[in-house]
Amino acid sequence: MTSMKKSLVLLMMAALLPGARAVADPSATNAPAKSGDKLAALFDDNVVVKGKGVEIKRSQFDDEVVRAKAQFAARGQNIAPEQMPLLEHQVLSGLIQLQLLESKATEADKAAGQVQAEKQLEDAKTHLGSDEAINRQLKLMGSTREQFVKQMAERGAAEAVVKRELKINVTDDDVKKYYEDNPAKFERPEMVRASHVLLATKDLAANTELSADQKAAKRKVAEDVLKRARAGEDFAKLAKEFSEDPGSKDKGGEYTFPRGQMAAEFEAAAFSLGTNQISDIVMTQFGYHIIKVLERIPAKKMEFAKVAPDIKEALGQQAMREQLPVYIAQLKKDAGVQILDEKLKAEEDAAASAQPPKRPDVAPK
Repeated sequence: MTSMKKSLVLLMMAALLPGARAVADPSATNAPAKSGDKLAALFDDNVVVKGKGVEIKRSQFDDEVVRAKAQFAARGQNIAPEQMPLLEHQVLSGLIQLQLLESKATEADKAAGQVQAEKQLEDAKTHLGSDEAINRQLKLMGSTREQFVKQMAERGAAEAVVKRELKINVTDDDVKKYYEDNPAKFERPEMVRASHVLLATKDLAANTELSADQKAAKRKVAEDVLKRARAGEDFAKLAKEFSEDPGSKDKGGEYTFPRGQMAAEFEAAAFSLGTNQISDIVMTQFGYHIIKVLERIPAKKMEFAKVAPDIKEALGQQAMREQLPVYIAQLKKDAGVQILDEKLKAEEDAAASAQPPKRPDVAPK
């Protein structure tokens, strides 16, 4: 649920965006293929991109497109037909870029990537509350724990290559200057720390609405939970038992957020409550919510020491984004990368001739 889990987007979507290598379908069997299947595979699973150190097959590309669509669906977003060419272009570009950078990775780069992958996994566990919550969210995104770690390790190694090759170096003076030159960016708005119980009125995995009878049953459960919460039962325990929000269930339903991040109805209720107050049943596009405010956090300026690591990372990422297109273009030229599929080649040419979008300015996480 997009409006309910910023931490998930930050920690997991970066790892699962198009471009990572596909893995075998665990549901596939080892039964011998029929001659017709072999023939179809021979013609259908052709190479769509080739070059020195680069080979992408149709099945690999198709798997990544399906995975990318699943990730958007997990955030409640569907890809319209007219958006597919752009998505396919991004998937293909990611695959090419990753393979080019992997071909230049040293053992030290790979080791750095593995360390980064393990750290990201721990961060995800901290934010989502448990290993079970991680596995559940990854399943919604069409991935697995093993795949998450593998992809993060590959991306970490690729990032290490880029930093080494482009000599990206953000100094402490750069960080301090950005903080002092952009005071408005570090004004933390008023925030609320709250827990909630969600009784979903849609199938969150399939993003489809439940029937009227099913919704009525969920409403009855929400009413019972609200009664128990107002009678003094432990709200975190109720969230762990009844909530259907995979992003917060295992943390007792807890989120901390400013205005403008949650669903409008959820936000209005949360910011209208006092500390330890419990809302009535709140209806959003996701279902029935019961909200308890745990803390009201006033606006204040964020301390430099706390935001410095985020500023440094963001400035480094910005420098890489600015320099990376030219570097990747040279790698593609040196490797003689060719897109063999006519449709994908046309999409690539269209994207290359389009005006690149303006990048957002650096801001702390």
